[in-house]
Amino acid sequence: MQKYLVTGAAGFIGSQLSLRLLEAGKTVVGLDNINDYYDVTLKHARLDRLKDQANFQFVKMDLADREPLMQLFADEQFDVVVNLAAQAGVRYSIENPHAYVDANLVGFVNILEGCRHHGVKHLTYASSSSVYGANTEMPFSIHHNVDHPLSLYAATKKSNELMAHCYSHLYGLPTTGLRFFTVYGPWGRPDMAMFLFTKAILAGEPIKVFNHGQMRRDFTYVDDIVEGVRRISERIPTGNPDWSGDAPDPASSRAPYYVYNIGNNQPVELMHVIATLEDCLGKKAEKNMMPMQPGDVPATFADIDDLARDVDFRPSTPIETGIKNFVEWYREFYRV
Repeated sequence: MQKYLVTGAAGFIGSQLSLRLLEAGKTVVGLDNINDYYDVTLKHARLDRLKDQANFQFVKMDLADREPLMQLFADEQFDVVVNLAAQAGVRYSIENPHAYVDANLVGFVNILEGCRHHGVKHLTYASSSSVYGANTEMPFSIHHNVDHPLSLYAATKKSNELMAHCYSHLYGLPTTGLRFFTVYGPWGRPDMAMFLFTKAILAGEPIKVFNHGQMRRDFTYVDDIVEGVRRISERIPTGNPDWSGDAPDPASSRAPYYVYNIGNNQPVELMHVIATLEDCLGKKAEKNMMPMQPGDVPATFADIDDLARDVDFRPSTPIETGIKNFVEWYREFYRV
């Protein structure tokens, strides 16, 4: 029976991945620091879905606390680590840069050290579509260079990929980075657009529509993200024998290292998302058209050919189905 460490287990993706792994017969140790970046009540509610599972154990811990984290690795001897814990949010990184250094850089090197010293067979970790930054060639491909991030959040995620490659190269640690594209769905994050729009529309308050609505996002339903992570975590990279330093492929290496996009491969206009929300809520939105925010990009679009080739999976949940499921969950959870 494989033992997984899932960091960020009280988070949106981490809690649902933990459930999926438990259903698949894995043993899961879930770690989270339950910080107050957003409502901790929601985080505890997510954990409540896991607490009665026989093969689940929760540990409250911060990744930046090196000594207790190293002790956890020594005690538990994990087979696979899925690192989803991070300080999230593009705009918050402009206001609170140090939070991103502590969680996303210090915390990540601690994870790498734990994996290196305690025989972890595979580290899978969350990167982000934000790493594509100033790139404009669509769809975004893992084989494109991503050297122009537009926010510190994006820079920390790119840094995670670089750090992971170093450990794969130096120590033979198999690592796989996953660039998530605009994840949404039940149990989602209150700081994200789907949540903010729903809350405001139901309260009769105006919503902020950035870049005057001229935005396209590759919205990806959480169940699709979780299935992709589960499959990738079971596929240990071995290195690309055709990799060449003369024409280096950014997605792979001679070392046991790889990165993948996980996105719906079907960008959606922001105004269509709002219209679909209005239909599901039975209420029109009052829209405040706003300019583009610092650090944001007008469009995202994931090339997922490598994901489909290597693990035979393509996210496929239509935005209309995903929004309907989210709204039903929101009404039930918040009793509105």
